[in-house]
Amino acid sequence: MRCALLASIAFGAASLACPAHAQELTGTLKKIHDDGVVVLGVREASIPFSYFDGQGTAGYSQTIALQIVDEIKKTLGLPQLKVHEITVTSSNRTPMLLNNQIDLECGSTTHTVERENVAAFSNSIFQYAVRMIARKSSGITDFPDLAGKTVVTTAGTSDERLLRRLNTEKHLNMRITAARDHPEAFAALKDDRAVAFVMDEPIVYGFKSTDAHPEDFVVTGTPLGYEVYACMFRKGDEPFRTLVNGVIAHGQTAGDAERLYNQWFTQPIPPHGINLNFPLSEQNRTLFAHPNDRALD
Repeated sequence: MRCALLASIAFGAASLACPAHAQELTGTLKKIHDDGVVVLGVREASIPFSYFDGQGTAGYSQTIALQIVDEIKKTLGLPQLKVHEITVTSSNRTPMLLNNQIDLECGSTTHTVERENVAAFSNSIFQYAVRMIARKSSGITDFPDLAGKTVVTTAGTSDERLLRRLNTEKHLNMRITAARDHPEAFAALKDDRAVAFVMDEPIVYGFKSTDAHPEDFVVTGTPLGYEVYACMFRKGDEPFRTLVNGVIAHGQTAGDAERLYNQWFTQPIPPHGINLNFPLSEQNRTLFAHPNDRALD
C-alpha cells in the first residue's frame, strides 16, 4: 500500500502512515535509502542556529534538521539510519549540496530568489534583520557612519551582496573585507581590523552575548533589509520537499516552533549558559502562524 504523505500532512500529521517501499523512492530519499546514511551540512559557529557546543552540533536549526531526520527514518522504515555530519561554510555549502556531499543543510542559510536558481529551500524557519555590530566606543550608530572605513562581513552571504550594493549606491567608499566565516569576521572587529561586522542580527547578537566582554559591543544600524533562513536541499525533488515542509509546517502551527525559539533565544544555552535575550519578534510569530517558503528579497 502506497504511503499517503500528502494526506497525512493535510490532517496536520507530520509522519507517514507506513514506510515507503524502495521501488517507489526517488531523489534524495532514494539516495539516503541506498547509502544507508543521511548527510547533514552543519555550521561550526552560527550561534544559536548550528554550532559546536563542545560535545556535538547543537542549535535551533540543528534541532529542526534532526526532526527532519526522524521523519526520514519513519518514511524509509529505517529507525537505525546513520546520520553523518559535515561542517560547511557560507562559501562551500551550496557546492557541497550540488556535488551530493550533503543531503540537507539547516543552519543560517538565507533563502533568496537568486539562490533558487541552483538550490531548493524549505518553509522559512526564521525571519531577521540585517544589521551590524561595532565597538560601543567607536560612536558608530548607523551605516552612513561607515563611510571611508574598513568593514567586515562573511564571504558568500547575502549580507555581503547587500553591503556592496549599499556601498555603491550611497557612495560610502567603504573598504569591505569578506572573511571566510563568522568567527573570522568577528575576530577582525575585535582586533580593530574593521570598525563593524555586518551580518544577520541574531548572529551578531550571538557573538556579543558569548564574548568575554559583551558590554564593549553594540548591535546597531537601520536594517539593510529583512530576510529569512530556510533549510536547503537539491532542486527538483518534490517528495523530499513535501517531507521537509511537512515537518516544519507541523512544528510551527502546533506551537513547537515557538517553544523551540524560546529554548535557544530566551534561555541559557550550552556550553556556557549564555542567554541571548532575543525575544520572539512579531515577524516570526506571523511566520509560525502561516508557514511558507517565500524569499523576501
